[in-house]
Amino acid sequence: MLAAAPTAQAQIVPGHRYFPQRALRGELIIGVAPDVKLNGKPARLAPGARIRNAVDLVATPGSLYDQKLTVLYTRDISGLILDVWVLNEVELANKTWPTTAEQAAALQFDQASQIWRKP
Repeated sequence: MLAAAPTAQAQIVPGHRYFPQRALRGELIIGVAPDVKLNGKPARLAPGARIRNAVDLVATPGSLYDQKLTVLYTRDISGLILDVWVLNEVELANKTWPTTAEQAAALQFDQASQIWRKP
């Protein structure tokens, strides 16, 4: 007699992703794309900007409209926001991520552990 195999359900458990050293932490509110507010100031998404939600899936600006999001982001050479990662609970616990380039310059980044430390 054969027993039925248990049904498997896909579960997405958010963990810590690996971010580039040049990424900065901020608060983002997406308006009518490409207009956003970054840390309370007007900003713009770059053409082709990539937004990843808390479980690392691509998200459209419209799906995140008018939500206050804690994110890591990068800018392109013209200052437009290029990459955005909406932080999950595990990543939010890492409070030491720099919010400005000046803060990043004063800290050392360990790529493997994704932790910023004072030199």
